[in-house]
Amino acid sequence: MFEAERRRLFGLAYRLLGSASDAEDVLQSAFERWLTAAGTVQSPAKWLTTVVTNLCLKELASARRRRERYAGTWLPEPVVTSAGALGPLETAEQRDSVSLAMLVLLERLTPPERAVFVLREAFGYSYGETGQVLGRSEAGCRQLHRRAAQRVGTPMRRFRPDRAQWRRLTGQFLAAAAAGDVAGLEQLLAEDACYVGDGQDSGLPVARKPVTGRSRLARFLPRAVRMLATDPRFVDARLTVAEVNGQPAVLAWSRESLLAVLIVQVDRTAITELWLVAAPGKLAVAGRQAAVLPREDGLTWGGWAGTCGRG
Repeated sequence: MFEAERRRLFGLAYRLLGSASDAEDVLQSAFERWLTAAGTVQSPAKWLTTVVTNLCLKELASARRRRERYAGTWLPEPVVTSAGALGPLETAEQRDSVSLAMLVLLERLTPPERAVFVLREAFGYSYGETGQVLGRSEAGCRQLHRRAAQRVGTPMRRFRPDRAQWRRLTGQFLAAAAAGDVAGLEQLLAEDACYVGDGQDSGLPVARKPVTGRSRLARFLPRAVRMLATDPRFVDARLTVAEVNGQPAVLAWSRESLLAVLIVQVDRTAITELWLVAAPGKLAVAGRQAAVLPREDGLTWGGWAGTCGRG
């Protein structure tokens, strides 16, 4: 029974915490409680949802304190979603609910607001059902959801390119960055393009603050690539492609270790967002997930760090 619910529960815990490793820990704690209580539970799915949600609420309080002390920009842990780790992502709304951009927005919410918002928006719970999970009144949950929606705002709908278009733009982008082609990068980037990176404890040239704007980003990226070229971990790096948090992404590997995940968001003609996660403590789950997927060819780019070719 627990295994039948595991994927849904992991998707719930991940959306609440923004951390795949913490979500796994929560599920382990919930499983231990399930082993003790299973014989007395009349509605397993409801009981497990309640246990997982409330374990996450406790974890969020300490997680917020840790993130306030975080060096640089904090980003959620990436999750490989092509195998359904976070449940079905068949619609634009479902994909947006697990995007890094949405998970960052959810950090604005208090733990109760986040729980109500996720249960309502991602899992379709009524206010009454949400109240039963959280031990709150229906009216109270309605008020929490209204405040959460106001804080999150209306997220921008993200364009879903076909795979060939994404590969073309991403390949051109990485080739230009590796060649130090500032003019070429400016042609590929949207005017308000934004880069956000989280590289805590990685030692990699990840900007501590977001870099916004076509010109600034076009100048920043070649400098970052030149610094990567001197890092011994990237001498024999290989690059692969996978779906991460509902979007296509580039994964950089050193032998069997995942070094970084780069999510490249494109519209019809240009690159609009770059999300880079290189913090070693945030790549373990994605590394395990990607390692067992069928290998998808990487992109061909001219001289990335002088060595990288086809993944």
